[in-house]
Amino acid sequence: MKNILQTLFLTIVFAALTFAQGFQVKASGEQTFNFKAGGANQASFYSTTTLEDVQGLTREISGSIIFDVNDFSTVHGEISFPVLSLNTGIEKMVKDLRSDSWLDAEKYPEISFKVKKAVNIKKVSESKIEADVIGDFFLHGVTREDTASTTITYLDESPVTQQRMPGDLLGVQAEFFINLSDYNIKHMLLGKRVAEKIDIKVNLVGSNKVSL
Repeated sequence: MKNILQTLFLTIVFAALTFAQGFQVKASGEQTFNFKAGGANQASFYSTTTLEDVQGLTREISGSIIFDVNDFSTVHGEISFPVLSLNTGIEKMVKDLRSDSWLDAEKYPEISFKVKKAVNIKKVSESKIEADVIGDFFLHGVTREDTASTTITYLDESPVTQQRMPGDLLGVQAEFFINLSDYNIKHMLLGKRVAEKIDIKVNLVGSNKVSL
């Protein structure tokens, strides 16, 4: 009887830990979600100094992530966008941003985040979790490991979701911060009109039935 109770207890603990790491949805096993450029998918950056605030945006962000539905810590993949797609709404600033004195779009045309794993996973509901997603951020020829605070929502396919796109949907909201000098970006305006610390936010919706 004692052995039976111990087995039952361990089973319950294991199940609780498993569900705590992932989603309780219809799908099971490993799923691949693709995020296509355009639409509502976007990445933005924000800089604030005593002189002015600067905000940039791209809707050309795309990529894919893969994870086990019951264990989001297994997440991996890559999200990227072209430097030339960044827009601040100010023509001269956009031109400067793409130049070799800033991001050098010609030499380093892509900015990317290569997802490696997730930690500190917190279950918000059966279909939503919060986690710190760890990955390698590539900018201006430099790769550094960074951590994004992320909220992930999994939606089973339904008549409502099909109006957006076929398949199960995954919503991703992420935010992290970088220091430009860590990426060998050192400009005379850095710290004056453009902040050293940049806030980066990503909002994505992808599907496991849509290919890139």
